[in-house]
Amino acid sequence: MLEELKEKVWKANLELPKHGLVTFTWGNVSEIDRESGLFVIKPSGVPYEELKPEDMVVVDLDGNKVEGDLNPSSDTPTHVVLYNRFKEIGGIVHTHSSFATSWAQAGRDIPCYGTTHADYIYGPIPCVRNLTKEEIDEAYEKNTGVLIADYFEENKKDPDAVPGVLCKNHGVFTWGKNADKAVYNAVVFEEVAKMAAWTEVINPKAAPAPQELQDKHYFRKHGANAYYGQGKED
Repeated sequence: MLEELKEKVWKANLELPKHGLVTFTWGNVSEIDRESGLFVIKPSGVPYEELKPEDMVVVDLDGNKVEGDLNPSSDTPTHVVLYNRFKEIGGIVHTHSSFATSWAQAGRDIPCYGTTHADYIYGPIPCVRNLTKEEIDEAYEKNTGVLIADYFEENKKDPDAVPGVLCKNHGVFTWGKNADKAVYNAVVFEEVAKMAAWTEVINPKAAPAPQELQDKHYFRKHGANAYYGQGKED
């Protein structure tokens, strides 16, 4: 079942250690097949160097394991909520990458200090609040997804324009049209987080980039009249 998607998700998971985004088993990637309503995700706690395509687990949008000998990632309920609430996304990544997670542990949004950030993300990368004790006790992973989705809805955030989020004291989730794009965005988030951290070290009084500069860089790649690149997504 979904053998091609298993191969694709397996390869996408292997990109996480390749790009220095995970230590040991601290992360996961999934991708959904919208036609079937099923998604494929990394199994829980299996070292990346031991992963095989056939280890990938197939899950439905109610969170039920449909196929696989191993247990799916413990973050599967978060992926379930995000796929159900964000119909436009096709892939999700969760990591504890060092710089992005440091901002999450600090409980801070990542300001847009420059054009590298603005090229990919419109505005700051948000950091959502902690879950309450009741939310943690009730259904920690599911409520993580609910918190993220509610934040985007309540704050009228576009998940295409802001393709990820920090969870306070936890880590980072990114997403995209497929698993590969979600991994790409995870790499971008980590680099942007690193640049922002060093910006504040070098100049603790640094201010975000002017809005007109942010707009120029974001919309020249993503706007209706985008002109960056060769007529295809870059």
